[in-house]
Amino acid sequence: MAHLHAAHDTDARRLNPSRPATSRSAPPAVLRGVVGLAISVAAVILILGRVDLPSVARVLGRANVAFVLVLVGSTCVDLACRTARWKGLLEPIRRIGFGRVLGYLLVGYLANNLLPARLGELVRSHYLGDREGFSRATALGTIVVERVVDTAILVAIAAAAIVILRVTGIVANAVALGLALTGLLVLGLVVALAAGGNRLARRLVELAAGWPSLVRIGGRLRGGLAVAGRPRVLVRAILWSGLAWGATIGGFLAAAEAVGIHLSLSQAALLGAGVALSTAIPAGPAYFGTFELAGVEIGAIFAIPADEAFALTLLAHASSLVITSVGGAISLARLGWRPSMPGEGGQGT
Repeated sequence: MAHLHAAHDTDARRLNPSRPATSRSAPPAVLRGVVGLAISVAAVILILGRVDLPSVARVLGRANVAFVLVLVGSTCVDLACRTARWKGLLEPIRRIGFGRVLGYLLVGYLANNLLPARLGELVRSHYLGDREGFSRATALGTIVVERVVDTAILVAIAAAAIVILRVTGIVANAVALGLALTGLLVLGLVVALAAGGNRLARRLVELAAGWPSLVRIGGRLRGGLAVAGRPRVLVRAILWSGLAWGATIGGFLAAAEAVGIHLSLSQAALLGAGVALSTAIPAGPAYFGTFELAGVEIGAIFAIPADEAFALTLLAHASSLVITSVGGAISLARLGWRPSMPGEGGQGT
């Protein structure tokens, strides 16, 4: 494809010499990043208009250290469950040790903390593919399956909490939208798995025949998606997701107790699920702003003052950010950046 683009640019310059050789539209990733940053800034402005920062600082200053340690432990359990889930999704393709999978996951999370719009998911797939010497598109396919399973479990938890708590309004509407989007994600995954046997898929392959690299990438991506077609692998992924979100809810219970707020299990479930769903919105690095705004809005449903809700959410967010950032930096130093198998990492396109 590169030589076709080069030829196109050369011909264009011959026809229009005044046209600069580098005139290209902004890449989609850059546009997503700009939009994400703008959304985060808007969320921060909304939060600052509702909370008193000195009051928030006083709430955090009185935090119970014992419950903060429970929060940190819950975050670590959450990470272990997510690592086991991704390891299980990768196993039909290649067996990779738990420690290495944890390292790749943490590097991706570190990238999410530093880059806007969840670009860390792409970093994770590229890093694993380069280090392990197999297709990055296939690795990305397993992450897509992971995201679909994770979202389905998360929306189910939020929906159950809404029914139990009899919540109405914008939060209930957002979860209903989440249910609809989850249905579309699951449908898309089913269609992708069945792509080889339907007329539309064959027609798309015929149309893409002129771009061999596109066909190759699509095939490798489908190779990663295919793990969802293995019932045992899929069931294990669902179970690990349930355990991971159980740890997350436990973490929010601990964060609430740390700042003197007593939540029921259903309230903690809705709070944890709600702020997690907010991370699906393109935002700045570490989802800062959107994460905290969701916590303040859901806290208002339970009559939690904005300052305390913000402190609770900030504490939970900080636990995740510190652990994943430190762990990601250590993993990057331990695993290195250069591919472990030179010449094979290039398969990943």
